[in-house]
Amino acid sequence: MLKDELSRSSNESPSLATTPATVHADSPIPLSLPPEVPLVAFSHLRWDFVRQRPQHLLSRFARERAVWIWEEAIWCDHHLPYLEYHRFKGDDVTSLRPRVPHSWSAEDKMAALQELYALFCEQTLRCAPIAWFYTPAMMPIQGDGDVELIVYDCMDELSAFAHADPALIEQERRLLARADVVFTGGRSLYEAKKSRNPNVHAFPSAVDTAHFARARSLAPRQPDIRTAGYFGVIDERLDLGLVAKLADALPDWRIEMVGPVVKIDPASLPRRANIVWSGPRDYAQLPEVLGGWNVALMPFALNEATRFISPTKTPEYLAGGRPVVSTAIADVIADWGEVEGVAIARNAVAFASAVEQAGALPAGGAWLDEVDQRLERISWDRTHAQMNILMARAYRKRRDDTSGRAPALLRRARPYDTLVVGAGFAGSVMAERLASDAGQKVLVVDRRPHIAGNAYDEKDAAGILIHRYGPHIFHTNSREVFDYLSQFTEWRQYEHRVLASANGKLVPMPINRTTLEQLYGIDLPDDESAAAFLAARADPRDPIVTSEDVVVSAVGQELYETFFRGYTRKQWGLDPAQLDKTVTSRVPTRTDRDDRYFQDSFQAMPAAGFTAMFARMLDHPGIDLRLGTEFADLDPAALAGHVVFTGPIDEYFDYRFGKLPYRSLQFRHETHDVEEFQPVAVVNYPDEAVPYTRITEYKKLTGQSHPATSISYEYPSSEGDPYYPIPRPENQELFKRYEELARALPDVTFVGRLANYRYYNMDQVVGQALATYRRMGLAPAEGGALAKAAE
Repeated sequence: MLKDELSRSSNESPSLATTPATVHADSPIPLSLPPEVPLVAFSHLRWDFVRQRPQHLLSRFARERAVWIWEEAIWCDHHLPYLEYHRFKGDDVTSLRPRVPHSWSAEDKMAALQELYALFCEQTLRCAPIAWFYTPAMMPIQGDGDVELIVYDCMDELSAFAHADPALIEQERRLLARADVVFTGGRSLYEAKKSRNPNVHAFPSAVDTAHFARARSLAPRQPDIRTAGYFGVIDERLDLGLVAKLADALPDWRIEMVGPVVKIDPASLPRRANIVWSGPRDYAQLPEVLGGWNVALMPFALNEATRFISPTKTPEYLAGGRPVVSTAIADVIADWGEVEGVAIARNAVAFASAVEQAGALPAGGAWLDEVDQRLERISWDRTHAQMNILMARAYRKRRDDTSGRAPALLRRARPYDTLVVGAGFAGSVMAERLASDAGQKVLVVDRRPHIAGNAYDEKDAAGILIHRYGPHIFHTNSREVFDYLSQFTEWRQYEHRVLASANGKLVPMPINRTTLEQLYGIDLPDDESAAAFLAARADPRDPIVTSEDVVVSAVGQELYETFFRGYTRKQWGLDPAQLDKTVTSRVPTRTDRDDRYFQDSFQAMPAAGFTAMFARMLDHPGIDLRLGTEFADLDPAALAGHVVFTGPIDEYFDYRFGKLPYRSLQFRHETHDVEEFQPVAVVNYPDEAVPYTRITEYKKLTGQSHPATSISYEYPSSEGDPYYPIPRPENQELFKRYEELARALPDVTFVGRLANYRYYNMDQVVGQALATYRRMGLAPAEGGALAKAAE
């Protein structure tokens, strides 16, 4: 076995035999797909470009029914659009190549493609077809035309490829909502899509074993020179730096790279005396190419373009009798990681070592016997048979459910103008404005079983009104925001005061003159003396970059250690020196005796609580509310023409570039049989030895009279609901990548702190929502009035 530093793992994924949703070819077929039903596949690939999954599968489907493949449009100089029909020797598939004038606008090009497809259906097809999509980008061409079945064969995460159209994200969301059955090209794609359609099945790469097995009878062309090779497209998915390091580490080996160079500059290819860039080869030539190698390579980069790939090369190389060395591609590890003759290397040194070990394997023997047993289970014939069964079942379900017609949800008009995702501040304000001012019909959904988001309050078992997700204190300097919310609540005047436990005392926080006097046992008669005291301890830093710089520059190291360092480390899981300066710049230092935590013009609490305020905001005949509902379980395109999304932006895009990091909170709620637990509503505990950051006593926030009192201990956590975006440069860069995707979606509006990956106070969220609504430019309904927006 090729093991040691190559880091195999038997825990990465189930074995190939237990692929999720595998259907055995001998399963009873509940209903045959009528052979007279044609199949139209929509593909971004040219049928004659390269032999791969579409050709293998569609050629087999063509043995039983008419199969057409609608290829990507070709922009031409002709003054009118037209459709070319192509047939290729040895195939029963007809290739359709639309040509459209390149000078036309994008809208006119799409309209032309839709007309060409409609004309093709009218003049050529005898009945509604099976619509088989290899790319969501072509779904608009088929439109709402009649179909017997919709199949999505998701071979790759196309939106992660270089120069991909950002609109692919939303197009795929719509296709997954419509598809009767979804096939994925591997396990990673299956895991990414399984929650987005009820009928998703994994089909890792199959292989034409007999074709590639011809390589086993061939010996390396240069017996005295060992050769390691790769065939396939050479693009951004390859780690060219690794190829260069491999050639340097193995100067006695010949490294042969076979395939077309696509989407990258050929000048970027590493040049070494022992690297040969051989250019493309036909599918028929690949066994001969493979037969000239000692070891087959899969030097893929680990990036967004390779996160979900399940390379066909692994079984093709193995069918040719050549051992394989691969980088740590998840599906290769899952499907082949425990097979002798497949090595997984996680760095350049390990990769070179693995190539030498693989080159020492015998040409036959036990390792190849194990390979052959596995290859028998993944033939294209077996894959085709399994897919046929799943399609037949989906076909019968569609006919049973809809009498052969498209699902009712796709036929009827959309029931709502806007779908609002999230019933917190951002979503509720948007929903209220859209319904009451613009006269829209709005559906609000939230995965939680309640409204009000993190501001949700409720009476606990003792009858005391508590904030379920920690204390929320309303304050603002915006008259517009305050007046807007005043439509939905009466207010209880409340000025928030916080104490901090320091050196065995409870002292005012933020630091003010009283804090300094109590902490140091001194007398500071005026603002000037307090300012001088702080100045004497300050340690100015230039430039101010981190949170530590902010505090130490203002109050010095001792007060920083007493009040900020431990609290920040608990709250964020990072030292202040690792956090952006904005984290602590929000907490002021004062030289007067003002012990209010906030100094805003408007400070108050909703008299009946936050939940009651939200209930009044959403109490409108134009608003429907659906709680305990996951957005991923909905078909937004069928429900509404526009989506307002207030959840995490990375979640909307299925964590395409990875998760944005957040800090979360956990709460321990307690009720004590005393009237008062502590002197103020919130006491902070900055000492890092104390596991919680603060204790809140809710009666002091709400003004409720009760013989008992309820409190909560607040524990910061790295796991749980997202509360606080972590302000670090690399996180902002990651957010900007998602923001670029969001900008490409005209039918989706992203609002709120999670959608913008930015911490907002409650009034800032309200102001942003009002401003966003105003920018939508919707005409007010009769009797409505546009709210003044707080920018």
